[in-house]
Amino acid sequence: MSLSVDYIARETASNLWRNRLITFAAVLTVAVSLSLVGAAMLLRQGVANATVQWQHGVDVIVWFDPAANGAPQPVQHAIAHELLALPYVRSCIYRSQSFDLAEAHRILAADEAQALTTGTTPASERCALNNPNEAQAIWQQFRGQPGVQSVFYPGQAIRNMEDVTHVLQWVFLVVAVVLLVSASVLIVNTIRLAIFARRREVAVMKLVGATNWFIRVPFMFEGLAQGLMGAVLAAIAVLALHWRLDVLASANRQSVWHQMRMSTPDVVVTTLAVLAVGVLVGSLGSTLAIRRFLTTDRISA
Repeated sequence: MSLSVDYIARETASNLWRNRLITFAAVLTVAVSLSLVGAAMLLRQGVANATVQWQHGVDVIVWFDPAANGAPQPVQHAIAHELLALPYVRSCIYRSQSFDLAEAHRILAADEAQALTTGTTPASERCALNNPNEAQAIWQQFRGQPGVQSVFYPGQAIRNMEDVTHVLQWVFLVVAVVLLVSASVLIVNTIRLAIFARRREVAVMKLVGATNWFIRVPFMFEGLAQGLMGAVLAAIAVLALHWRLDVLASANRQSVWHQMRMSTPDVVVTTLAVLAVGVLVGSLGSTLAIRRFLTTDRISA
């Protein structure tokens, strides 16, 4: 007997429909668990994007007016000296337009980064403070000053965000692992019920010479289909979460959400990872089920 795509599709659909309630439960469990995995991955990448410019002890960024960019102008020199003269400023580093443009391409979404040019990207002074709590004083002193486009500082928000996100990641991942194990058990039970319901048919197929693979493949694709359907639902949830974060970021460019914006490749990689894990869970569940329950002695019984 030879396998055909039509036979596999027909038998897989028949098995899924015969045990549709437990199939629905398995798909939903896979979807919820993988949604948590995807959310944890997005949070990790978002925090990495938000903190990339605060590495190396940077507490405040003073963005210069792009109209005065190019080689450091007297106004920019005066602002830099004024910053270094403050008692709570430990050090400052000047970043050129080209440096900030390259960093923008790494952090921002592709469509937003493409709209930037060297001429429209502001240069910056990035300052490390002896006491990060003094960042607000710099913001109040330099905002609106001639030659300054804006002043940005994370305050305590970045640190709180890192702590909270770290805890959320572990909570999401632990819950996701528990749910993935539950989903695997549900997939195993679904295939077990399908095998039990068709035990006489399977026994007859063996008597007429059907190979083990001819009998097993539809059941394997049943588990694969459950994992894939759950993964597709989870991928939609991940994309919806990304869209929501993007809306929040666009509403306020000075917010932490804007700093957490993820690029299109980040979202694509996360979505593909979710789909891959769903397929893997479904495949493992179906493989375990047919190895344990689809044997000659069990079918005969």
